[in-house]
Amino acid sequence: MTTKARPRRSVLYMPGANERALDKARGLPADALILDLEDAVAPDAKAAARENVLKALAQGGYGKREIFVRMNGLETPWGRADAEAIAKSGADVILVPKVESAAQVRQVATILEQAGAPDSMTIWVMSETPLGILHAEEIANAHPRLAGFVMGTNDLVKDLRTQHTPLRLPLLASLSIALLAARGYGLSIVDGVYNDLKNEEGFNESVLQAKEWGFDGKTLIHPSQVARTNEVFAPTASEVEQARKIIAGFEEAVAQGKGVAVVDGKMVENLHVVRARQTVELADAIAALSS
Repeated sequence: MTTKARPRRSVLYMPGANERALDKARGLPADALILDLEDAVAPDAKAAARENVLKALAQGGYGKREIFVRMNGLETPWGRADAEAIAKSGADVILVPKVESAAQVRQVATILEQAGAPDSMTIWVMSETPLGILHAEEIANAHPRLAGFVMGTNDLVKDLRTQHTPLRLPLLASLSIALLAARGYGLSIVDGVYNDLKNEEGFNESVLQAKEWGFDGKTLIHPSQVARTNEVFAPTASEVEQARKIIAGFEEAVAQGKGVAVVDGKMVENLHVVRARQTVELADAIAALSS
């Protein structure tokens, strides 16, 4: 499912069991929020967390932020009730954990449709297990509602029996496969979390690396991580200016019957224009968030 440009630079997890956190989230500058019913909630608090999230969404006040709600898996006692409740919650996205097959995506889509979810509600999946990575291509093409992947790097590290390292080399293959599948089917994809809140240098390197690899943004565990993530994943003013120049130069060349243009001494083809348009669309979408 290819969607209109929407900023997903900073995607902040908020525990569904914490009413105070759900309220605080209304004033945070994150592009998107994941209201979590899964990992952040103890088993005996699952039902109460679901009601907290439904109440918070009914009250509104989240502005233009994209709202994800992460359900519990359908194999759990809470999963189906979560999906049915999220369908009518007003959330933008239902986030499905530990997806390992296209059939799981289609099962959630069927529940949403039976529960009366609006057509605008999309499905995102957590890519966080070895089988989820190995089946990333079939998952990415599972259903028209599917719009993106969220990398679950903590679970991947656990299942792969590896370690978190500064360069994340043990995760390189998994991250690359998920990126290829997402881009191959026109999906968005955001990177996993960085766990050490005291290591600002390490966090900064992780965000820069995610941008370099091609992710749309990064999932976060604390509001203090939002500002830097937004800065890194936003096009700079000079990048936007150059992108507009490339678009204008190419359009002028096409009007003259040419297939390529020269901008600032460099050859510009259609592939450069596609990237330039993506840059401008993202910059405009970011500006619209604060308007």
